[in-house]
Amino acid sequence: MHRDSGARARPVRRWSARLALAAGLAAVVVLLVFAGIRSVALLGAGLAGFALAAAGLWWALTLRGIGRLLAFTLAVVAPLAVLALYAWAELLWVVLLSLALWALGVAAGGAALGADGAPAGPPETRTAPPERPFLIMNPRSGGGKVGRFHLREKAEALDADVLLLDTAHQQDVVALAEKAVEDGADLLGVAGGDGTQALVAGVAARHGLPFMVISAGTRNHFALDLGLDRDDPSTCLDALTDGVELRVDIGFIGERAFVNNASFGTYAAVVQSPAYRDDKVRTVLRTLPDLLTHRRGPRLAVRAADTAIDGPQAVLVSNNPYRMGDLAGLGRREVLDSGALGVLGVTVDDAAQAAELLAGRHAPGLTALTAQEVVIDADGPEIEAGVDGEALTLPTPVRCTIRPRALRVRVPRHRPGVPRTRPPMDWRRLRELALS
Repeated sequence: MHRDSGARARPVRRWSARLALAAGLAAVVVLLVFAGIRSVALLGAGLAGFALAAAGLWWALTLRGIGRLLAFTLAVVAPLAVLALYAWAELLWVVLLSLALWALGVAAGGAALGADGAPAGPPETRTAPPERPFLIMNPRSGGGKVGRFHLREKAEALDADVLLLDTAHQQDVVALAEKAVEDGADLLGVAGGDGTQALVAGVAARHGLPFMVISAGTRNHFALDLGLDRDDPSTCLDALTDGVELRVDIGFIGERAFVNNASFGTYAAVVQSPAYRDDKVRTVLRTLPDLLTHRRGPRLAVRAADTAIDGPQAVLVSNNPYRMGDLAGLGRREVLDSGALGVLGVTVDDAAQAAELLAGRHAPGLTALTAQEVVIDADGPEIEAGVDGEALTLPTPVRCTIRPRALRVRVPRHRPGVPRTRPPMDWRRLRELALS
């Protein structure tokens, strides 16, 4: 059966590879035939326009008053001027057609190469269902998903012990989880945001108990990378009766666990402002100029593996690295059991460096690496941080570590979003597939 499925898939991959090669070649031919030598000028004008736009955005974020208005105008006008130039030369349709063909080629190539990618998730293990599961549910998470999907009633019908958080009072979820363990719980789970999930996951990892994620938060990043259904969190409860267990890594800042990431620098400082929740845009525009130019806030210094990053404006430390160089996969982690933290550092000191960020991961101001330990220091006694969406202030230096495969996660055996690794675009491999 599996062999027949693979045989049926081969012609589809072959034709997808052929389509990718044809579309990619057509994108180049269209430019050369209809623009000729002017195609070089078109490319140069486009790059210059985007570089000016990036520089304008940098100035718009670091200046105030009339300077900000002029910079924002530049950021908007530069790409429009490029489009106007293409239209004046009667080549706008050529550029748009070439871009569309190239996008088609990349999409078809990704589909053809996709089967080369292995399932990205950690190995699944069948284990007996829990006998005394304990679930913490936040009725306010995700705009009230707990009530909207009747999660409490459905969980209790499956013999789970459910604690509904009192939203009128601050409650210590770590203490609640520890008490549940003392009372004999053999599984801990959370229906809530990633911050609450991380705290309870830390308790589960400490006691070697399985942990269950119910995607009732707003963004549910951890649930996304576990392949869970984020549209219907009630499907996560299937793990109680028909589940498998995954061993995944868990990150720590000191002794505090995180399942997604910890951010330091500009973003972490902005979200600390009391005005941020009520007026995000105005708060960002008011605070960014001083933060980006180091007139306010501590100067960061990062040490990871054999690399030092001096004075970055923003640092992101993640529990396993995020996918880079693939717009379709940005914001996702291909694996959760690599045993390494992902580190992204951004250093932009002027408009030229802002423009260079267009080069993506190869830009001088962007550092991307992996490490088992990351130390973030500053020229002050404490530092602001965002840990799985929670705003914190931590004493320096901050030490981030990872504990490989320390978290047992119980998930439904059938779940919709199990990721696969995405091989990089390889035109030589596409040619081999097309000719096979």
